[in-house]
Amino acid sequence: MPEQANLKPVMSADEVNALLSSVYPQLNESYSFYKAVDVFAGGCTVRLEADERHLRPGGTVSGPSLFTLADIGGYVCVLSHAGPDALSVTTSLNINFVRKAPAGFIDGHCRILKLGRSLMVFDIDIVADGQTVAHATGTYSIPPA
Repeated sequence: MPEQANLKPVMSADEVNALLSSVYPQLNESYSFYKAVDVFAGGCTVRLEADERHLRPGGTVSGPSLFTLADIGGYVCVLSHAGPDALSVTTSLNINFVRKAPAGFIDGHCRILKLGRSLMVFDIDIVADGQTVAHATGTYSIPPA
């Protein structure tokens, strides 16, 4: 994903992961399945380390697991670019599943399309084994200061 010079992150991936652990501990409980890998100007990369807990019959990573990765990507983008207000919430999220995802590392490459005072619009390309397995677009609501 290309960087967007006009959008500067205010938090690093490590800072976002620490915030997620404190305000959203149920996301990973005893494991670290979902995490921010990178934050850059105008976007982020998030990762799901999918194992047998994420598989549906047939050995495919479940849709809800991929949907969660898409939503976490948007949350990491809004936290890292609009500030660490944990009360930012998803207002919409649309996902298209395009092929089966095997267990293992699944990366979400998230890009901010528009960052305003009250809304952030983003898209995310979800990739496994070098191929897109899903694509999502969404909007986050940013609480007033």
